[in-house]
Amino acid sequence: MIRKFLVERASWIGLFVFLQLLVLLIAYLDPSISVNSIFYYVFLSIILFTIFLFFRYQRESKFFKAFDERENDIDPSSLPEPSSPFEKIVEENFSRSIGLARQQAVQNDLSLEHEKDELVAWIHEVKTPLTAMHLIIDRINEEQIKKQLTYEWLRIHLLLDQQLHQKRIPSIENDLYIEKVDLEALVFNEIHTLRSWCMQKGIGFDVQLHVPSVLTDAKWLSFIIRQLLSNAVKYSIISSEIIVKSGVMDGHIFLSVTDNGPGIKERDLPRIYEKGFTSTRDHYNQEASGMGLYLAKKAADSLKVQMDVASFPEKGTTFTLKFPTENEFLKIQGV
Repeated sequence: MIRKFLVERASWIGLFVFLQLLVLLIAYLDPSISVNSIFYYVFLSIILFTIFLFFRYQRESKFFKAFDERENDIDPSSLPEPSSPFEKIVEENFSRSIGLARQQAVQNDLSLEHEKDELVAWIHEVKTPLTAMHLIIDRINEEQIKKQLTYEWLRIHLLLDQQLHQKRIPSIENDLYIEKVDLEALVFNEIHTLRSWCMQKGIGFDVQLHVPSVLTDAKWLSFIIRQLLSNAVKYSIISSEIIVKSGVMDGHIFLSVTDNGPGIKERDLPRIYEKGFTSTRDHYNQEASGMGLYLAKKAADSLKVQMDVASFPEKGTTFTLKFPTENEFLKIQGV
């Protein structure tokens, strides 16, 4: 800060040095002026000017040093009181800019919240004709057309569901209800939703639920399992089997989903939970949104569920959900 102060006052210091040199030059040119007296004057002037700079630095640097040390603090009240008219101008303009930025931020938040509410309402409205469409498809007698239409209906259903939960993720903490969840009912309900897709690919399920229930939020766990199962069906080879298993590992209940697909490349594993990442294997797959695992991981983190993945080339992929214990939930909730 001292260096910055001296650079800022370089013109003052330059003027002072120039005036001292001018006095010495006059004393040199005019024999009637005592050189010793001039040197004494210059010496006193330097001392007084140095003291003047020291006190001005103490007074002027306090305000700007506070500015320099600020990081993400946008509260103008934390600044010291301005000690000069120029500092007052800076403080007033800073406060005015912060006030306008806050107003704009509030307006943007309200606008985004309004857009989110409209989109959520629209998704719910779309679900009504989508349900009617499913009933109409069920009445079609031509099996091949029925399978194709059911598959396309399922894709729309899953995309709308993903979009709905994407909008709810930021406020997930306000939407959690922790309770004992029946894993069998939840898992089979999600499998039933995907049955038309599974029938089309000839995929079966081996469900081994050695632990029947878990302490968590049913709605968000359903969403996470839906993403894992849909990914498993999507990447499994035709006429293969997906294994869904629950049990206890290291004192924690776990639920795993294993497919028989091509697996995930080792270089892709660190990035699979990134928003928009669609893997280098299916980089040109236009159907992939790169949002499923990203949203599932966000939801799992909010539920304090550890999500792990193990994948082997051409041997499939296993996603494992490791749930917190009841005591850990009590600690999280501060009970």
